[in-house]
Amino acid sequence: MIKINENFLELQDSYLFATIAKKVAEFTKENPDKKVIKLGIGDVTRPIPEAILEAMHKATDEFKKTETFRGYGPEQGYDFLREKIKENDYKTRGVEIDIDEIFVSDGAKCDCGNIVDIFSQDNKVAITDPVYPVYLDTNVMSGRSGKYNKESDKYENIVYIPATSKNNFVPELPKEKVDMIYLCYPNNPTGTTLTKEQLKVWVDYAKENKAIILFDAAYEAFISDEDVPHSIYEIEGAKEVAIEFRSFSKTAGFTGIRCAFVVIPKQLKGYSESGEEISLNKLWNRRHCTKFNGVSYVTQRAAEAIYTEEGKKQVKENIDYYKENAKIIKKGLEEAGYTVYGGVNSPYVWLKLPDGVKSWDFFDKLLTKANVVGTPGVGFGPSGEGYFRLTGFGTKENTIEAIERIKK
Repeated sequence: MIKINENFLELQDSYLFATIAKKVAEFTKENPDKKVIKLGIGDVTRPIPEAILEAMHKATDEFKKTETFRGYGPEQGYDFLREKIKENDYKTRGVEIDIDEIFVSDGAKCDCGNIVDIFSQDNKVAITDPVYPVYLDTNVMSGRSGKYNKESDKYENIVYIPATSKNNFVPELPKEKVDMIYLCYPNNPTGTTLTKEQLKVWVDYAKENKAIILFDAAYEAFISDEDVPHSIYEIEGAKEVAIEFRSFSKTAGFTGIRCAFVVIPKQLKGYSESGEEISLNKLWNRRHCTKFNGVSYVTQRAAEAIYTEEGKKQVKENIDYYKENAKIIKKGLEEAGYTVYGGVNSPYVWLKLPDGVKSWDFFDKLLTKANVVGTPGVGFGPSGEGYFRLTGFGTKENTIEAIERIKK
């Protein structure tokens, strides 16, 4: 008899965005004459910058000749890309990262899910609430969550840390000791940020409790405020307690190309059952080499082009475009009388719904009445109920039209 991993049975319904896609598909099928504008998932719409495409074409041409053909590359990523990451993403901000602390991958979502492989099932996990669903679901799959309580909409072994308008979206330290802490800033879904001082509180907590911070910085390229850190390693002591996830998906439009990286400093230690210090960098390297064959050479040459002078300029133009869309959404909703958050250092706008309005009800109303798709806040956790997320990743024309429809 083939037995299954019964932890999967603890997962609730389907993945949030799969549920949204199903609802939208059903509505579109029943209403083929309606133009549906999607401001729900964080998928980009702008073309890939020309400098990046040129690099991809050039790299592709190398496969025409035997002397420049390439097979398997290093699982951790080519040095030419890791050196650029080291110099541009970290050294320019006063952070020293070695290239063997950088692991190139095919997406931050994959890294956030795969990283749990190197941690004990007994670790206590804390997540901010609301939160990107992958953090929670992958720990459910790994057996750290315990049973689901339908009444509270929470898992018994997960520590939920509310971050809502009631506390200005600044999560408080957990009241009980935890081992793994997920932080995402600029935050998905709320679009809010933490200052260096606020983030240092978490670094200090992790050091004191021998905990690990899993820091998702996928949206750092959208930061404009000076006191908001682009990397957790800008905080003193963070290299001793934090793993950082980065993505080229939103930075350079790589949602369809797939490239990201994770940074695991050599100072980071985990502990065996007997209390022996173990290098997390070495553990991840072993896992990475066993289960992953590396990102394609063409893709990594494309990512390298992001760091050229022309690449930086063109990438910034796309980011500014999406930030302008977020500004349009934020301003339009405020003019319509809504209270909104985010949309400044982030492509996401977090809408507070009128008292008593459920987020899935608002989703249905927005879809059927305005033919606009957003994301229900409760899909990101129980503290997301009463909120709604819209993204700036659509076209400017569709964004303007969507806001006009919502106003009406």
